[in-house]
Amino acid sequence: MRDLPHDDDWTPDRLRAIGERVRAERRRQGLTQDQVWQAARIDRRTVQNVEAGHEMKVSTLLRIAWVLEVSPADLIG
Repeated sequence: MRDLPHDDDWTPDRLRAIGERVRAERRRQGLTQDQVWQAARIDRRTVQNVEAGHEMKVSTLLRIAWVLEVSPADLIG
């Protein structure tokens, strides 16, 4: 087990990487953000925020993974 760093400087990079994987998978499938937010029954802005690498709820990521038919672990990396 390892301890967390004393600051949270590492988290934005991880969140951006998750957002990039979500965007890449959505585009690979030829889906628009509108299609994803409607199918996931979440707000349009929420999908935009996830893809931009902003804070996201696990439940949101689960919904997006369900719609994209991928494992949440694939999106988290």
